[in-house]
Amino acid sequence: MRFFGLKSCDSCRKALKALQATGIEPQVIDVRADGVSDADRAQIIAQFGDKAINRASTTWRGLSDDEKAGDPAALLAAHPTLMKRPVIEADGQWSIGWKADAQAMHLGA
Repeated sequence: MRFFGLKSCDSCRKALKALQATGIEPQVIDVRADGVSDADRAQIIAQFGDKAINRASTTWRGLSDDEKAGDPAALLAAHPTLMKRPVIEADGQWSIGWKADAQAMHLGA
């Protein structure tokens, strides 16, 4: 299991804690410190499209209107912290965010 997130993100901390409580120790990829590979970014965009962009983030609010209108893949390449988090990949299955659907997928709840 790979876990894309930020150390400072409350949702990421909550998700990671829940996963670890069930004995799962995912490979944690901090999108700010570690970055996101081109292949992973392409897969995330292919899976989620525009939904991969966190439009409630501080980074998003700091962008110009021209930047906001840009291609999601280019935006994530330039600003990895724009990614909605966490993104979790396990056995070829991807989830985004930490709502009930992602929790059910990864925790079996």
